[in-house]
Amino acid sequence: MNDTRSAFTKPSLRVLEEIADAEDVSPAALEPPLNEVIDPTALDRLFEPTATDDSARGGRVSFKYRGYGVTVTSNGTVELE
Repeated sequence: MNDTRSAFTKPSLRVLEEIADAEDVSPAALEPPLNEVIDPTALDRLFEPTATDDSARGGRVSFKYRGYGVTVTSNGTVELE
């Protein structure tokens, strides 16, 4: 599943929204909380612009959460496997 929601939405929030959509529940109902699996602040910072460059950073990060393989890319896509 791919999600190309607003670039203004933090990656950690997009992960929660995507999984909640897949499971037809509220993001607040997800257990365990995302921060028990990955540091949401660190995830969000991975793709923020640098202090010396307004462009977003490139790359992707993958991790497991709630039985899903989650991949977040620098273009804002969240993929669930």
